[in-house]
Amino acid sequence: MNRPIKYILAIVASLGLLSCEGFLEEDPATLTTQAELSSPEAARALVTSIYANVNVVVTGSGGWGGNTLSLLEFMTGKADGVAQTEGFRFNQLTYDSQSFYIDTYWSQLYQGILRCNVAIEQLPRYTALSQTQLNDYLAEARTMRAFYYFYLVRMYGDVPKISEPVKALADVNTPRSPVKEIYDDIILPDLLFAETSGLAWRRPNGEVSKGFIKSLLADVYLTYAGHPVNAGQSAYVESARRSKEVVDLKGSTFDLFDEYTDMILPANKNSREFIFQVQFDKINRNNPLTPVCLPTFAGISVYSNEFGGLVPRFEFIDSYDAGDKRAEEKQFFISEYNGQQLGGRYIYKWFDKVAIDQDARSELNFTIYRLADVMLMYAEASNRAEGGPNALALQCVNDIRDRADLIPISGMSADAFEQEVWNQRYFELCYEGKLWFDMLRTRKVRNDLTKAYDDFVGHRNVFNATFAERQLRFPIPLREIDVNAALTQNPGF
Repeated sequence: MNRPIKYILAIVASLGLLSCEGFLEEDPATLTTQAELSSPEAARALVTSIYANVNVVVTGSGGWGGNTLSLLEFMTGKADGVAQTEGFRFNQLTYDSQSFYIDTYWSQLYQGILRCNVAIEQLPRYTALSQTQLNDYLAEARTMRAFYYFYLVRMYGDVPKISEPVKALADVNTPRSPVKEIYDDIILPDLLFAETSGLAWRRPNGEVSKGFIKSLLADVYLTYAGHPVNAGQSAYVESARRSKEVVDLKGSTFDLFDEYTDMILPANKNSREFIFQVQFDKINRNNPLTPVCLPTFAGISVYSNEFGGLVPRFEFIDSYDAGDKRAEEKQFFISEYNGQQLGGRYIYKWFDKVAIDQDARSELNFTIYRLADVMLMYAEASNRAEGGPNALALQCVNDIRDRADLIPISGMSADAFEQEVWNQRYFELCYEGKLWFDMLRTRKVRNDLTKAYDDFVGHRNVFNATFAERQLRFPIPLREIDVNAALTQNPGF
């Protein structure tokens, strides 16, 4: 049986177990297979289940020292993983349909979709919900379904379109639907529905908020404008409109942190610059990236394992402009701790000092969207939509440059400004799972040695491997091909 379908059947049969796996703090005892449909607690627990798979973007996988984030970072050529037995296959572009991570993303994203489908189908049956409550709950579920599908189409291209729980075995083998169809039939309608909800712009407990919906929609339209859909001008306009709604709240609902190190303080989770994060705590789920990003067996922490599983390439760090604060010690990178030289530079973005020094239980959240990201989305989309940078677009880029101690820019052409925005996305959002998707939608790669932008196809990375057409999509996992005769493989695999 196709595994996505198995997940649906399992979800329908065991609703009482779903909230136990959620990333938010909810009481799982309220949801059982006998739960009354009049129970608002049961309805809330059903909604909570949709978050169970959001940590697919940063979860342990691929053996010792492995993490799903590593797949996206290895592919960029900006990161290495000395502890990863198959890391070289991604750096050298020799991976295949059975390689680490490829199957983890597919199966976890579809499991998340199937949880959302069940919630979307079942929630209207809860008689205790007002229409407003129902609309808000459906907005959460449809936003998360769009989120999971957004990852799928960017990673694999055409994918099976499953928009409701499957109830007949005849529907088990689902063929792939075109990328544009997934956007037009699921991702965009889900988000356009969700943005009309009454959800708050910020929800400190980490649930779907209006800020997240608008940020995701801005990202979707920006991607839709570029490759492979190439929707162009109209999509850039829509992306700029949604991102501006978030940027307009800068200084009130959202704001940039004063210091980069503010982002590694657990007390700042779900606040200020952060719009939507994967939730971690010391009790239920620890952030796995903290030990993964420590230098291998350096002996600087209380962790039993210091993996060195995700390490920045020196060529990338050295390509920052002179004087850029982000490249300085203990901003985005670290080379020394407590007087000990680490023998290289390592990622500092998940350096939870309390966990490292005391209890090996990191509670730092992993950020999916933060204000700096959305500001750069607006700068890029509005520049394309209007044929040049407007005052707000320039201000967005200069605010990010100012925090990095860089001088302001002005008087740029549309093309020069776009490359500056891409530069800031590279340097500001590095190792946050963003760069690979930017490379795919723009079909451009910043060459760390020349500091120029190469065409994606034909770019040679620092591992002397050359991107080809096959790198534009990951392979469909072999085990999925084996169990679903309707699936076809991506070219080159």
